Amino acid sequence: MRDSADPCPKSAVSHGVGIAGLVGLGLWTLVARHYGMDGPNAGLAAVVACGLPMILWSLAVDKVHRNASTGIDWRGPARTVRDVIDISIVKIAGLWATWLAIAVFYCVARWYWSGNYRFSMDLFTAAAPWLLVLSIPYIIWIDRRLVNPKDASYHFGQWVIGGAAGAPDMRQVAHHARAWGVKGFFLAFMVSIVPGNFASVVNWRIEDAFANPVALAGFLIAVMFMIDVCLATVGYILTFKPLDSHIRTANPYLAGWVAALICYPPFVLMGGGGPLDYHSGGAEWDYWTQGSGVLQWLLGGWLVLLTGLYAWATVAFGLRFSNLTHRGILTHGPYRWTRHPAYLAKNLFWWFSALPFLSVSGSMTDMVRNCAMLAITNAVYYWRARTEEQHLSADPDYRAYSDWMERNAPVPRFFAWVTGRKRPVAQVIQAAE
Repeated sequence: MRDSADPCPKSAVSHGVGIAGLVGLGLWTLVARHYGMDGPNAGLAAVVACGLPMILWSLAVDKVHRNASTGIDWRGPARTVRDVIDISIVKIAGLWATWLAIAVFYCVARWYWSGNYRFSMDLFTAAAPWLLVLSIPYIIWIDRRLVNPKDASYHFGQWVIGGAAGAPDMRQVAHHARAWGVKGFFLAFMVSIVPGNFASVVNWRIEDAFANPVALAGFLIAVMFMIDVCLATVGYILTFKPLDSHIRTANPYLAGWVAALICYPPFVLMGGGGPLDYHSGGAEWDYWTQGSGVLQWLLGGWLVLLTGLYAWATVAFGLRFSNLTHRGILTHGPYRWTRHPAYLAKNLFWWFSALPFLSVSGSMTDMVRNCAMLAITNAVYYWRARTEEQHLSADPDYRAYSDWMERNAPVPRFFAWVTGRKRPVAQVIQAAE
């Protein structure tokens, strides 16, 4: 009754696109396991294997290229190359300058040239000449169809060439810089962790995975993390208007950037030895459940369930996963239960996997410290969630979704019940018969 009287706002992404990517990734993983392909290139192929089906589904089934939000007009005749060449040249100049700035940042930041990051740098170096060449026909082609080709990339190009093509809109310049800042920082990180996550699944022997509840939980959790990493990497790569997966806006608030960046290398505060490390003198869940098969099944199953929810939250994005950006409002899947399913699942996972209130040494100091550090970590993710809501609330579609969630979703309703906060009442206008 509630759904018919108070329907959930439509999601910008369908269920099918994420499922298509999941199927492609699953098939490639089976092939890789069969032939023992566990190298970095096999991991990169996994990203392609889940990305291509999502592209095909988006275009052939969802027909996202025809969405008004793409800013593309497919109906009328395309402009001639002569009509758009001046605009396109400015945009190409801005795009190449953007890539140059990102490349300089990679060169200056030492962490990009060691460890897992080295794979990202080698890949980007090999791809750079191809990207430079292909960007020319792509920009000219898309400019011939854009309703307004003088977008943020154009204004950034104007700024780069010193206003020779006119005075740039500095708000658009800032938007372009923030969007590419997100992509440059997070794509390098995501690509760097793809090979390891993929290899961890390919190399796991099935007989070992089924040896005991701890091993089975470990294998399934590795699978979930592989799904999350591969689909998220696709999201950072495919920010294209014809796929309607472009970045509408990047978070303009400094607090949002700080809250996000301290959760990722090299700025991460929660890692081993970091200021918010909550593992001092502790041990993981498998240590504390030794000798109790029932506890291992129960706790291991709960951790798998939480990781599954975390991966599902990424799958629901389809082609559009990205931190610090607005690329369309999701209202389906786990996003009908809570506005932040990944954060909720991740933070609960840490409590039940690390069990910070237990200490191998029996030190009360370690127990208190670990619980306090994990609580602060939870607070950081709450902060991230609030800054994301602040950013997305500029879109009336998000406000409508957020209000619906307060009225109908189980997690917001639960917290409203706990805090005694009254839920908003739906304003339903019934059409006259």
